[in-house]
Formats: sequence, structure tokens, C-alpha cells
Amino acid sequence: MLTELRRLAPEVRPFGMGGEEMRKAGAEILTDFSEISVVGLSEVMKVLPRARHIFGRLLREAERRDAPAAVLIDFAEFNLRLAERLHERGMRVIYYISPQIWAWRRGRVKTIARVVDEMLVLFPFEVDFYRAHGVEVVNVGHPLVDEIAPRPQAWDAGSPDGPYRIALLPGSRPSEIEALLPAMLAGVARLAERLPIQVSLILAPTISRSLITELEPALELGALRVSVVASERFDTIAASHLALCASGTATLEVGLLGTPMIVMYRLAKWTYRLARILVRVPHFSLVNLVLGRELVPELLQGQASPEAIARRAEALLRDPQAIAEMRRGLTDLRGRLGASGGSRRAAIEVARQLGLQEAPA
Repeated sequence: MLTELRRLAPEVRPFGMGGEEMRKAGAEILTDFSEISVVGLSEVMKVLPRARHIFGRLLREAERRDAPAAVLIDFAEFNLRLAERLHERGMRVIYYISPQIWAWRRGRVKTIARVVDEMLVLFPFEVDFYRAHGVEVVNVGHPLVDEIAPRPQAWDAGSPDGPYRIALLPGSRPSEIEALLPAMLAGVARLAERLPIQVSLILAPTISRSLITELEPALELGALRVSVVASERFDTIAASHLALCASGTATLEVGLLGTPMIVMYRLAKWTYRLARILVRVPHFSLVNLVLGRELVPELLQGQASPEAIARRAEALLRDPQAIAEMRRGLTDLRGRLGASGGSRRAAIEVARQLGLQEAPA
């Protein structure tokens, strides 16, 4: 979106909290969001002092630079509090990529209605939810539709003559990787005893190589060596027969590439107990939520054990009919995520909110 916004309005000088992708798009990064991007109650407590420091700095910089507006992206626990303070200072607040308040803690929509000038959402079902609560909302569509073009898939040639290729996607945050990767690795080690496999660890753009360097001893699984992939991750996923994937945006990436997958997630004990009380959705995988049915298997918490991972993966790989059914279902995903041009539509909305002249749509 930021790249498209700067094409529409080159005079914009964005700054704030972000990562390398935002830096490449032309933003001045005051602090890297990975410093405070964690999942779970105990993990949040560890980064709370740093989060307070970053929060204060962002407010001071917004005031010092007399910023007319803020575009807040996801990250609800931090950004909704920031939205309140920025709104108090008279700034326009545009929120891009809705927090999943339709899934849990719906009461937060009252805060959004009060302090957010416009919500830019990715999924059609989010529009009705926000309109029902008096929030100005525009469905701009998902940027992944443009970012992920169809690629040749491993199953296009039919059953593999050689080993099955397995892609591991353990998450985009260090805390997610710490929670999921050990179980994934133990699972594929067991799977290797039953089927010939090759394994690739797909490195999310938000994960540093230094973290993987620390984990390298764990990537030696006897005779099975796990390769690490960063630069050509979409090609590697498409060329895989199966992906073991953490719940999140990565499931949409894998789905758009047409690769069969098993989705899993593990939370700290107390976080999981709280989630069981608050979460109101039938599935935790975005692929299943967008499609409105359980197409891909989900393993949550204790279900994501090494033996369960190996057993579900083996059963799926040995069942051509199940593979074919999943692949057919995944072809519906692209259409459910909206037309191409989502990033440009989001940029046009931001430009409109800023009162800037728009380039032709």
C-alpha cells in the first residue's frame, strides 16, 4: 500500500514503526515492530516496558512533525491505544487491515467507531460487521491477490517419483517459532521414518537470519537435513507437496499457491484458556474462515503434537483423493479475496482522507 501511496502522492513523507518492507517502500522507520510483536500474555508482559517507550516516542514524533494523519496497520493491542491518543490530538486515523474483533473482544468496535475515521478491510464479511456498528468502512481487497501469482505446483505432475517435499512455515514472530517449530521438526522426523521426504523451512520476511542461526543445530534431524529458504519462498511453497503452516496470513499465501496444508497453532497455557472463553469463530485458520468451511485440517494446542503432525501428514500424502479435493477447494480462495489492485485501492482511500489529489484509478 505504501508503495502505491507514494506513486499517487510523492510528497508524502511517511514515518513510524515498521519493518524492512516498509523501509524499502520509503518510510522512515523509527523503531522496528519486531521488538514488541509477540503472542501471548506472558510474552506481552516481557516487552511491555519497551512498548511504552515506543508508544511515547511515536506520539512525540507525530506532534513534532505535525502529522496530519496516521495509517495504523493491524496490531490491535498497541494501535487502538495509539489511535485514541492521536484522535485526541486532532489527527485523522485510518486503520488498514482490521484487527480480528469479529472473532474475539467485539467490544473494541466501540473504540474504533469513536476514534477511527475510516477502516480499510481485506475481507467482504468485515464490511457488514463494521457498518452495523456505525464505522465508515471500505473493502479494498487483499494485497496478496497481486503479490502471489499462480505458479507450477508440485502435484501438477501427479504422484511424486522421488521424495515428498514438505514446507514448514512456523510463523512470522519469534515467539510463534519458539512455540511451533520444535513440534514441526519432531513431526517431520517421525514422518521421515514412514515416507521419503525433503524438508524446507520457509523464513518469513520478519524473521532475522540470526534467529535461524541459533536454531541450526535443531535442523539436523539424523539423516534428514532441513534447508532454510528466504528469498524464493513462494516458489518453494508452490513446489512442495504439503505445507505445515502456522495460523495467520501465511495460510492465505499457501492457499493462493494451491499447496495442500495442515494449519496449526500453540499458545501459552493461560492465553489459550482466555481465548477459549473469548473467541467466537468456528475455525482459526484464515483459509477456512474465508471459504466458510473446514477445507484444511487444523491442529490447535495439544493437538499439534509431533505424533499428530506426522500422522495427519502421512494420511494426507497417502490419499490422492483428499489431496485433489483440497486443491480444488483452494482454487476458490483467490476469488473470495477480491479483485486485483487492493494495495492501490487502499492507497487511493488514504490519499482521499489526506485531501491529496488522486492519480487516475
